[in-house]
Amino acid sequence: MRSLLLPLVSLALAVVSLADPVISPYVLHEKRSSAPQGWSRAGKHNSAAIIPLRFAIAQSNIENIGEYLYDISSPGSSNYGNHWTAGEIAAKFAPSHDSVDAVRSWLMQSGLEPERIKLTRTKGWIEVKATIEEAEALLQADYHVYKHETGKEHIACESYHLPAHITPHVDFVTPTVHFDAKLSKRSDPVSDPTRVGLPGSGNGPKTTGTVDDLLGRSVNSKTATSKLLPPVSVLCTFAVEYTPQAYLQSDMDIFAEKYASILNSTQFAPDIISIDGGIIQTTNKGYAYNGESSLDLQYGMTLVTSKQNVTLYQAGDINIGASFNNFLDAIDGSYCTFEGGDDPSEDSTYPDTQPGGYDKPEECGTVKPANVITTSYGHNEAEITPFYAARQCAEYAKLGLMGVTVLYSSGDNGVAGNVDVCLNPNGTQTADGKIFNPTFPGTCPYITSVGATQINPNSSVLEPESACEQVIYSSGGFSNYFAIPDYQKDAVASYLKNYPPSYPDSIWNSTGTSRAFPDLSANGANYVVTIDGNFSLVYGTSASSPVVGAILTMVNDARLAANKKPIGFINPTIYSSNFSDAFNDITNGSNPGCGTLGFNSTPGWDPVTGLGTPRFPKLLEYWLQMP
Repeated sequence: MRSLLLPLVSLALAVVSLADPVISPYVLHEKRSSAPQGWSRAGKHNSAAIIPLRFAIAQSNIENIGEYLYDISSPGSSNYGNHWTAGEIAAKFAPSHDSVDAVRSWLMQSGLEPERIKLTRTKGWIEVKATIEEAEALLQADYHVYKHETGKEHIACESYHLPAHITPHVDFVTPTVHFDAKLSKRSDPVSDPTRVGLPGSGNGPKTTGTVDDLLGRSVNSKTATSKLLPPVSVLCTFAVEYTPQAYLQSDMDIFAEKYASILNSTQFAPDIISIDGGIIQTTNKGYAYNGESSLDLQYGMTLVTSKQNVTLYQAGDINIGASFNNFLDAIDGSYCTFEGGDDPSEDSTYPDTQPGGYDKPEECGTVKPANVITTSYGHNEAEITPFYAARQCAEYAKLGLMGVTVLYSSGDNGVAGNVDVCLNPNGTQTADGKIFNPTFPGTCPYITSVGATQINPNSSVLEPESACEQVIYSSGGFSNYFAIPDYQKDAVASYLKNYPPSYPDSIWNSTGTSRAFPDLSANGANYVVTIDGNFSLVYGTSASSPVVGAILTMVNDARLAANKKPIGFINPTIYSSNFSDAFNDITNGSNPGCGTLGFNSTPGWDPVTGLGTPRFPKLLEYWLQMP
């Protein structure tokens, strides 16, 4: 059993009944062993300074969310496909009056006047304006000023405590152990390690540069284009992008001329839904700004027929961008209205009063969620706290309850985290760290994590693939936060029994009780993408995730045409014996990182390529047989 890494936490943050009004003994609620990369403690904070304490009230019935989701997602269940409505989800998980009353009573018993205790309109937060001295006494915490290498300052503590009878009623408190990630003057939106709560922290696609005279080349085993993949009739939104990431229409037209000649330029553009002032900016150009969007859209759109356009969610204004939570707010009103999922230290806050900012309230349940949502952004699990991760992960479960398939790319640095950093025993992340660093949201058990494979050099597309070992390595491994879900227990147990890694327990989560990822894979090497007027070879799980999304969209297309419901959350199904031959098993390659060779691809599931790459005819056949 490891002792150096963060402890496993379950999503079952159970809510108990209101306890005796006497304040119970304090217990540790959250702790951060070190400040995030770039931050350092500058000194003690003024005890008379005022801070806005915010208590995120726990959700009702959240301890059962996995059971609810598996009931409608597991083959053989009588409720398979009986997806919930948004209203049913809001009613089931809204914070209870008991939780609100428990927190309010405790605050008043602690000496705070009732008029200082405010319940937000959304009923998801309780706010108190308190002095540092009051906050330290209330939370048994020690506040300091932290300074970032850019000069920005932040108020935080290394740990805080709550009375034992209050802990089940509160998810987390801010400001405490969370750090402000919304730093300005981002020169490289792809690799900036300070973007803790925002997408794109080093998980973007990689490139070997432009390809000369590509228009004169024929497609071969070393290049992947949309002509190698089946067309999909779109019945869902395909891509989510975060400003300042954006595509250039001129790039779309060039790509369409070469690889999608059946589409004219007016068709080869997505229908855009702006979230929180999201714009397709053209001021900043180049691979760092256009690479991700170009890859996602050029392949997402050429894998569809000309009958319908792809819809693009573009999130965040040009000043402060958006986080995963901001996007989730827009597609599920219950998240922002009732549950208080956001953390102002991690997520962008609107209205944005800066010049050119989105000056309206943030989007809240204004956008209909798609049947399939694929996202090629992510960050490291260790960069966010367990409670923050658990709360966001539960929201992905709610999307699954509504029949939405959520895909995330696993990452491109093997067993290392994004930006190729690894963990140290004290919890810090550095390039010379030795402890495997899993990525998030890939470790959330309620999303489908997608790794990357490759067609081996000098091989044809008809020969076996291997794990991607060109330019990038498919991220995979074992979570330090989330317990193993039931659907993958047998697969993971078989891997650990038959192909046990030889690494010491001190550098990876060897318990066999944690969520393992990825779940499946697709080709992630040598994609031909038009970026800033040039053809480039692009690599990454950023490529494999939208390809899997296209394949699953085609399955949905067929099911809906047969008057069946969307496939929704797919993990219980794809891990079942019903789908045992629906994937090409990958048995070659590894995912190096942290000074090791990483894990190996093995027969059956493995923490490099998951179950393998999809066999579309089998997937279509089996899913059409299901109710």
